[in-house]
Amino acid sequence: MLAVTILGNNSAVPAFDRHPTSQVVTLDGNNYLVDCGEGTQIQMINYKIRRSKISHVFISHLHGDHYFGLVGLINSFSLLGHQQELHVFGPAPLRDIIEMQLRVADTKLCYPLHFHTIGGAATLVNNDKIEIKCFPTQHRVECYGFSFREKRKPRKLILEAVKENNIPLHFYENLKHGEDFTTSGGEVLKNEWLTTGAPRGKTYAFCADTRYNEGMIEHIQDADLIYHETTYLDHLSERAYERFHSTTKQAAQIALKAGVKKMLIGHFSSKYDTLEEFESEAREVFLNTELALEGVTYKV
Repeated sequence: MLAVTILGNNSAVPAFDRHPTSQVVTLDGNNYLVDCGEGTQIQMINYKIRRSKISHVFISHLHGDHYFGLVGLINSFSLLGHQQELHVFGPAPLRDIIEMQLRVADTKLCYPLHFHTIGGAATLVNNDKIEIKCFPTQHRVECYGFSFREKRKPRKLILEAVKENNIPLHFYENLKHGEDFTTSGGEVLKNEWLTTGAPRGKTYAFCADTRYNEGMIEHIQDADLIYHETTYLDHLSERAYERFHSTTKQAAQIALKAGVKKMLIGHFSSKYDTLEEFESEAREVFLNTELALEGVTYKV
């Protein structure tokens, strides 16, 4: 099951018991951390996120509210005896920043740490369970969104047909992966006679800090769930443009044009102490919108 847990939904600084950006995407017991603002570790503890299951961290850009918690997390992993490899993806300067912090503290990690530089739209991870891609957004500094696409699960056996045709047990996995079966007499039994297709994999997209940007649409088209920043209510659209951010209705227009099924909104400006108007404004354009609330896990 693909899901996302919100750890931080605020912009710039912590305010009104809201924290800077961070969230965890989960699939089949693996945790993928997206951004790591200040307070991320405490939020993980609060919401029972298992740090030991985090193998990949994706940093969208190098504004502090999106990565100032990273070096602390890397250090904590070592203090806790973490052994699993950790892969960190982000803009090029991130490696120098983290390595400098570790060097001046004379920190020796007890696990392998790998940095991967993002330099444009690309596939970052591709295995039998998930495909993770990045895409550029329009922000004041180099910035990327991320899409998480669950791979289609194996086909399901039609047990009655499999037994009726005396398919040997050792061939069951082949059937699940779409192979036809040839009998000892040379007869070909089509896979679709013996199995049913699994539903397509789900897709979640994290649209990082950005102005209204239709260039993202091709990267999030038809996604089951997206997260889009709405730093300001719509009457501040000029301020949003000047500061390379989006408003409620601008985010909703992107969701509508991309044909996504559902949208979460977050990255709220600290000038707002309540959030209900964000949801109501966005729903005027894209009805299936919800606030991205801290501590809540949303199934994709």
